[in-house]
Order: sequence, then C-alpha cells, then structure tokens
Amino acid sequence: MNTTERVQIDSGEHEAPLFSPPKDRFFTIRGSVSGRQSFLLGLTGLVALFAVWQIGHWVTPELQRKFLPGVDEVVGKIGFLLANKDFISDIGVSLYRIYLSFFVACLVSVPLGLFMGCFVKVRALLNPTLGGLRYLPAASFVPLLLVYLGPTDTAKMALLFLGCVFFLIALILDNVLSVPKEFIESAQTMGASRKHIVLRIALPAAAPQILDSMRNMIAVSWTYLVIAEIVAATDGIGAVMMRGAKFLHIDIIMAGILTIGVLGVLTDILFRYASRFLFPYVYARK
Repeated sequence: MNTTERVQIDSGEHEAPLFSPPKDRFFTIRGSVSGRQSFLLGLTGLVALFAVWQIGHWVTPELQRKFLPGVDEVVGKIGFLLANKDFISDIGVSLYRIYLSFFVACLVSVPLGLFMGCFVKVRALLNPTLGGLRYLPAASFVPLLLVYLGPTDTAKMALLFLGCVFFLIALILDNVLSVPKEFIESAQTMGASRKHIVLRIALPAAAPQILDSMRNMIAVSWTYLVIAEIVAATDGIGAVMMRGAKFLHIDIIMAGILTIGVLGVLTDILFRYASRFLFPYVYARK
C-alpha cells in the first residue's frame, strides 16, 4: 500500500503524504541531540539556576541578606578557601573517604550481585535479607558506628559504605538479570561450564550496565559525605561546613555545598568517559 493518498481537488488530483515528517521541536519524544546542543542546553540550565539564586539574593531584605549570600560571594569564598592549603587538604580527605569506601562497596556488590543474578537459589537465599536492608537509613547506623569504632576515619567510611552497598547489590542484580536469556542458553547448549557462563558470558554482557549503576550510586555516596563528616570530624569538607555553621558563616556552608557539587559532577564525567572508553560498542549503537 502506498504511503500517499489521492486528494480530489476541482482542478485535478494531487498526491499528499499521509504522514508528515516530524519537525525539530524542543519536546521531541526520545529524540537525539548533538554534542554541541547537549553542552549548550546543559550550560543554559546551569546559568538559569545561578540567575535564580542571584535574584533571590537581590530581593532578600538587607538585614537578612547574609543568610542568602550571592553567587559572587560564594564563588569568592571558594577562591579564598582554596588559597588556604588546609581546605585543599580537606578536599583530599573527603575524596579519599568517598573513593575508598565506594571501592570496597564495589568489591562486595559486584560478586554478590553477579552470583545472585546467575544462581536462583543464591538469589532466593540472600535477596530477602539484602533487599530489606536497603530500607534502613544509613544515618541510623551512626550511634552504633560511634560505639563500635569511635570518631575515626573507619567509622566515617563505614557509613559511606553502608549508604550505597545494599542499593548497589540490587542494581547489579537487575543488570545481570537483564542479560538476554538466549546468551545463557546458547552457552549451555555448547557445553560451557558454570564458571565460563558467569565470568565470560553474564559478566561481560552486564558490564556496561554495572558501570552505569556504579556511576549512579557514587552520587549517593556524595550525599552521605556531610553526614559522615559532621560527627566529631576535624577534617573534610563536611567539617569545614560545620565550623562555618557554628559561627553563622553561611557563605562557607554554601561554598562547601558548591564544592561537593563540582566534585560530584567531575566524578560523573570521569565515569562517563570510562564507560565510553571501555564499552565503545554501546555508544556506537546509539
């Protein structure tokens, strides 16, 4: 059947398309954008956020304006803090806690999620317990961690670990379960061993999604950073923010928030580039 229809008009017949090609609109469903468009749109959203922030500062009454410092004041405070070597050291301490705790969480989550996704009895044994632990707020472990470990770095990293490990296990489990069943069945038909199927079929097939899950969960680790560092901490970005709160230095608090945001975005970019480098075939299909 042709994709055109005959439209009877007094002067004769003309062919009109049944379906007109989609126009390039802003709200195109599942469309695609170029790298340049993506950058410009992202930059526009960021500029809009800072503009709203700055306008909020301007319209705030003079006597209360110190509780909402302007963008220029906060950025200037970040520059002032960076000129102080202690703040650079605090950033390094926070990065160390985040990355080490998340690395340990990955060492636990990847094998567990992989085995639970491959072996149904392992999943039946562990999933109810691990799934239930996801609903326990990590902050509720703070009193226990202080009793068991004291106000140490180990306690802070344990809190960061608990904040993401159970969710990461669940995500990796879903990633492994999303591997096409045909891959597993074909390997079994060809006589592949269970070890071969787990390590050479399921893990490589789920690896791009696993890395994406890691990228999402390390963002959650950043959200727990301040909670981990406000408990009897003497260093780290969270400790700097708490010292600012003690003396009502709102600009220091907001400088810490903005610093965490920037470090989080840089971490996200790092994961994105790692994904493109390790799994170029995934992006070639997009």
